Amino acid sequence: MLLHGYQVRVAADATALDVLLQVERPDVIILDWMMPGEDGLSVCRRLQARAIPILMLSAMGSAPDRVIGLEMGADDYLAKPFDPRELLARIRNVLRRTDALAANLEPLAVRRARFSRWVFDLEHRHLVDPDDRVV
Repeated sequence: MLLHGYQVRVAADATALDVLLQVERPDVIILDWMMPGEDGLSVCRRLQARAIPILMLSAMGSAPDRVIGLEMGADDYLAKPFDPRELLARIRNVLRRTDALAANLEPLAVRRARFSRWVFDLEHRHLVDPDDRVV
């Protein structure tokens, strides 16, 4: 579906998101902290290895909750209830930041270094352990 000029895909929970991510790579993920099944914080931490920008939504809007969301890997955090125009502005901002970052990166001849069952991603500057978790 096309909304406000953006192609939108919807996943009802983390399992549906994982299925969607097998066939598509979104430009940004809008992730609810309190979704059914696996919570959004856990999904956010797990998705860091994919280097997809994440905008976290939550009814939990206190300063400590926002800090936790950002520390878990969200690129931005928006507390509910929110004005839909603010959500659109934050989406544009995250996309603008990630596009600017990508334009400033030089292509790397070697993008990943593997040793034993560990992988160091040079492009995204993170280490992935044998269980596919970012360390």
